[in-house]
Amino acid sequence: MTLRQALIILAAHAALLLVATWAMCGPLIPPQANQHRSLLTREARMVWGLDAPVATFAGQIHQESRWDERAVSRAGAQGLAQFMPSTSRWLPRVAPKTGEPLPFSPSWSIRAMISYDRWLWKRVKAASNCDRWSMTLSAYNGGLGWLERDQAQTRLAHMNPLLWSHVALHNAGRSAANIRENRAYPSRILGRWTELYRAAGWGTGGCDVE
Repeated sequence: MTLRQALIILAAHAALLLVATWAMCGPLIPPQANQHRSLLTREARMVWGLDAPVATFAGQIHQESRWDERAVSRAGAQGLAQFMPSTSRWLPRVAPKTGEPLPFSPSWSIRAMISYDRWLWKRVKAASNCDRWSMTLSAYNGGLGWLERDQAQTRLAHMNPLLWSHVALHNAGRSAANIRENRAYPSRILGRWTELYRAAGWGTGGCDVE
């Protein structure tokens, strides 16, 4: 086999791999996601650095709104990142660079979500990077106060409050529906959706680096 033939075969295999990846990921990733891909990557790296887990941020938006910038939940959460109006008003106090709350603006929603994740991340203590991400996402979904109360319950049960697998077993008082949603939220984002966007070439996930 000549070098030229070998290169042709390699190129053909690469093309087949690309087609297979698109067949797996393409139909699940909303078309509008690609409109915001460069913005998400840029904002993530500005706040988290060059190793920002872009695939996880993409997965978080996918979970929140399926990339629908006009989305409004039954509870009143708004935009790509599904911020409640009260959180949108509060966020600039702790993350001034987010600026005036504009939840239906994709650029504001992306910047706000990434900044809020960072704010939560700095306040969460965990045994590993993946545990920390699970708790950060749990706090994003249900509030940092609830996460801290669940950790306190875990400690009282003589279990490890730094392990998400232990914390997830305890409920400090949320309704059955709310606790089910909260426990599913990190696993969906860090599992299925991060894997989906990683396979599509969006970058790394939150659990990739320990």
